Amino acid sequence: QLQLVESGGGLVQPGGSLRLSCAASGLSLDYYIFGWFRQAPGQEREGVSCISSSSGSTGYADSVKGRFTISRDNAKNTVYLQMNSLKPEDTAVYYCAAELPIATVQGMCDAPRIFRSWGQGTQVTVSS
Repeated sequence: QLQLVESGGGLVQPGGSLRLSCAASGLSLDYYIFGWFRQAPGQEREGVSCISSSSGSTGYADSVKGRFTISRDNAKNTVYLQMNSLKPEDTAVYYCAAELPIATVQGMCDAPRIFRSWGQGTQVTVSS
């Protein structure tokens, strides 16, 4: 059983930065695709960014391209999401998820329901 724990959320002003971390344990991460998803009140959960097991392939939602960067450190069992130039519309609960690859990285990022392992979420609020 894979356990995921997110951290790094908080309150930040527009234009600011945050770095989210997802610490994983329970199974070897080597073969898993990891993703960051977010859900704002009254909205469906959406894919933000995903990364392949080797970090060779990444995917991003159009709304975050050029501002967010996903990375992973398999030796530390941790996945990161660096978020720069944050906007109020980035406000949401951010979730980390993992799943064995069954589609392209971008394809899986567009389909949150494919992922079976989820963290508890961390709140990100962008407001002045």
